[in-house]
Amino acid sequence: MNRLAGVTSPYLLQHAENPVDWWPWSPEAFEEARRRDVPILLSVGYASCHWCHVMAHESFEDDDTAAYLNEHFVSVKVDREERPDVDAVYMEAVQAATGQGGWPMTVFLTPDAEPFYFGTYFPPEPRHGSPSFRQVLEGVSAAWTGRREEVAEVAGRIVADLAGRSLAHGGDGVPGESEVAQALLGLTREYDEQYGGFGGAPKFPPSMAVEFLLRHYSRTGAEGALQMAADTCSAMARGGIYDQLGGGFARYSVDREWVVPHFEKMLYDNALLCRVYAHLWRTTGSEEARRIALETADFMVRELRTAEGGFASALDADSEDQEGKHVEGAFYVWTPAQLRAVLGEEDGAFAAAYFGVTEEGTFEEGASVLQLAGDAGPVDAERVARVRARLLAAREERPRPGRDDKVVAAWNGLAIAALAETGAYFDRPDLVERATEAADLLVRVHLGEVARLTRTSRDGRAGDNAGVLEDYGDVAEGFLALAAVTGEGAWLEFAGFLLDVVLEQFTGEGGQLYDTAHEAEQLIRRPQDPTDSATPAGWTAAAGALLSYAAHTGSEAHRAAAEGALGVVKALAPRAPRFIGWGLAVAEALLDGPREVAVAGPVGGELHRTALLGRAPGAVVAAGEGPGAGAEFPLLVDRPLVGGEPTAYVCRHFVCDAPTTDAGELAVKLGGRDTP
Repeated sequence: MNRLAGVTSPYLLQHAENPVDWWPWSPEAFEEARRRDVPILLSVGYASCHWCHVMAHESFEDDDTAAYLNEHFVSVKVDREERPDVDAVYMEAVQAATGQGGWPMTVFLTPDAEPFYFGTYFPPEPRHGSPSFRQVLEGVSAAWTGRREEVAEVAGRIVADLAGRSLAHGGDGVPGESEVAQALLGLTREYDEQYGGFGGAPKFPPSMAVEFLLRHYSRTGAEGALQMAADTCSAMARGGIYDQLGGGFARYSVDREWVVPHFEKMLYDNALLCRVYAHLWRTTGSEEARRIALETADFMVRELRTAEGGFASALDADSEDQEGKHVEGAFYVWTPAQLRAVLGEEDGAFAAAYFGVTEEGTFEEGASVLQLAGDAGPVDAERVARVRARLLAAREERPRPGRDDKVVAAWNGLAIAALAETGAYFDRPDLVERATEAADLLVRVHLGEVARLTRTSRDGRAGDNAGVLEDYGDVAEGFLALAAVTGEGAWLEFAGFLLDVVLEQFTGEGGQLYDTAHEAEQLIRRPQDPTDSATPAGWTAAAGALLSYAAHTGSEAHRAAAEGALGVVKALAPRAPRFIGWGLAVAEALLDGPREVAVAGPVGGELHRTALLGRAPGAVVAAGEGPGAGAEFPLLVDRPLVGGEPTAYVCRHFVCDAPTTDAGELAVKLGGRDTP
């Protein structure tokens, strides 16, 4: 065992028995490099990363490679999901130097943490023009001992370049109709009309862009926006990126058609997509959207929930095949012969046609990823259900993919929002309970006794790494959604604690935000990325939560901070709308108000449910009755019943329409578009 024994990261623990003398990221590791006068090998990955496993097996488990590393380097292993700040800073350097990035990320540093040579996966032997890992190690070591001045010059130039990339602010003022219209036009140009989604292969689920499109339709009635959102969601739901037996989405599709996924399943993707499909159902009443939202929620609870009530980070892409080898997708793919073995000849043939399983296969070695064939025609729903249940039961007998069971605060915040809303929409109180239990865990373990979030926990034990901006923004978002659904004002209060930290620790002059706190460890550059990629950027997540909290409380400070942060959306939306999707969704809420809905009446009653189902972008909802309700929710202060009946008040910027006791009238008010 090396120095990684006893850490909370499952990824680091995967390397605890390597012959490499790994160090975790720590001041002691850099001090050791200074003492020995050797460079640092920084290796960054995550537990469900396929090529991280490959490089580990080929190189880090190899005794000769390990011996060379141990003699010539101090080797530092980082879990990118525990230390997104370290990952972001050095990934920016890798991308700037090489034009591409990815994991595993391999960076060589001076003992002062300055990078001077970069790469991702290196093979054990020279391949396709890439040097072997041993050749890289020998070259770096030779440069360090024989050309130190050149190394120092390269490192200094890279650090200076990174330091010059700081964003002073995102733009002048908040995004308006012009920027939103340009963003919509940009998305339309990149839209794949044949297969849905945006761009080509590999194709990632555009959950945040879809949320923007749904909000834009609700606010403006733009049918084209709704069509792109609905068609994209339907294509993903019918494709191989969606698990047609067990529910839940893989991380991305390797092809344009959504057929073959990269099989790892991430909590954040499933949380974001669960919420998007629930919102699509809320907008259109689509039965397919309802099914996918519920199946995805059930997948998260069944396969990602931990014993402590939180949600694990991911399921691995790899698992054992029939020959005992770890291969990608083994748990999920089928051949016609395997279908027949489980179902018999007749149902096996039916399943092959229904799920697009062919003799040639759609994946590797004649296996197919299950998808819904587009030309299946009318089918017997009961027969499909029976076949699906039998295949799922048979699949449960296969070796399961590994699970990264650390709890990441930000991703649990996304899951809390998704499960709370899905549970409320579809009368599934069990899902609301699971959301509440996850929120309890975050308060109990991640917040502790001071209002500072810890990034991760495992087995109920908090990790050592401080929360970053996305943790504060996404957890606040989850707490605000839970407050709206449950009518428990404590969640609004907890969100306020977190957002006060955002104002105090993450905000700079001019409204820009930083990914790490003022008091955080100082890296070679303070990370600051406003773009939405697989998850909302910390910047835009915080902006959305700040805006919602301001609508709940009337806080001018939080409203001003949200508007200051949204300046970056004004700057980026016309140029890169695919990469500012959540920022655009928040901009839609700003353009609509957002509306403030106070329901003086029972939580879970007709008016409350109608308010939650309102399509007005980013509308905030407070519900409760009795003299104490106003103490928990400022929106309920001086909101009396009318005629002794439950009453709803719809306001914008605390200017209110006439109160109503009629659910139908309330639904019209919250349809999303301006009403006379």
